[in-house]
Amino acid sequence: MQGQGNPPIVDADHLDRHLGSVCPVAAFRLLMSKSEVPGLLGRNGAGNTTVIKMLTTLLKPTSGTAKVAGFDVVEQAPKVRRSIRYVQQALSADGDLTVFENLLVLAMPYDMARGAYSCNAPFLRTL
Repeated sequence: MQGQGNPPIVDADHLDRHLGSVCPVAAFRLLMSKSEVPGLLGRNGAGNTTVIKMLTTLLKPTSGTAKVAGFDVVEQAPKVRRSIRYVQQALSADGDLTVFENLLVLAMPYDMARGAYSCNAPFLRTL
């Protein structure tokens, strides 16, 4: 697809992430066009979640480079966040959070203005 004039939507080159002496992601590479849908397969602990967190700017790579939607995931993180939508599998680490509180937690990484979700706040607070 790259040769057909489609710029890469994701371009990761030799991404590494070290967590102490453990390296869950080493030399990860991905070049993906807008029309492609990738799949990350691997056993638990293989680094899939770490890759996603790096590409969504929730975790900085130890080394390597990555661009999402043309924006560098380290240097232009806010622009990356405004260009993507990411919903974690587990919406909350705290089972006591309300739906509204969970939405606030999800909005934070995207630098959403409070006005973007406050119009429905009275309804959401009832959930």
